Amino acid sequence: MGEDQLCPQCSLVGRPIDRPLSYSEIRKDLVRESFAPLIQEHRLEVIGAKDGVLYVNDSKATNVNSAWLALEWFDGPLIWIAGGVDPRLRGDEHANDYEILRAVVREKVDLIYTLGTDNEKIAKAFAGRVVVIPATSMVEVVAAAHVYAAPGHTVLLSPACASFDLFENYEDRGRQFKNAVAAL
Repeated sequence: MGEDQLCPQCSLVGRPIDRPLSYSEIRKDLVRESFAPLIQEHRLEVIGAKDGVLYVNDSKATNVNSAWLALEWFDGPLIWIAGGVDPRLRGDEHANDYEILRAVVREKVDLIYTLGTDNEKIAKAFAGRVVVIPATSMVEVVAAAHVYAAPGHTVLLSPACASFDLFENYEDRGRQFKNAVAAL
């Protein structure tokens, strides 16, 4: 039998078959393959690497589902920059429920920096699982993440929230992230 007959998912993502894949591995590879054409500015945008640390702008991730995809996308270890305006706290019926992120955060995230006005909910959701540190500006959070990060870390801006507290919009938030990384 050919590789495509042994594991159609493996040939889809170009992975050699040297061992059976777990459901989780297949799912991650299929998610990566399915969404690769959608990568654009502010969506899983790799800014570059500094001192062995990768910086990724996912400012367009304004809800927990989009943030979940970004967190799943990378193998870790991650420093996650999250926060902003939670919809329910601003009168929207669709509040962020961080429950769906708990497993991936436990598995991959070493540290969370929060940036924005509605960060108590994030801090409570991940208390006891990972250290959550509030920040007041993009320059501050990127500089702090750079100091903490070790080679092999990915610093991921994937807020899971709207940006209208500290920024004009998600594009402004993403540009400020890119500028802060460039200034390192």
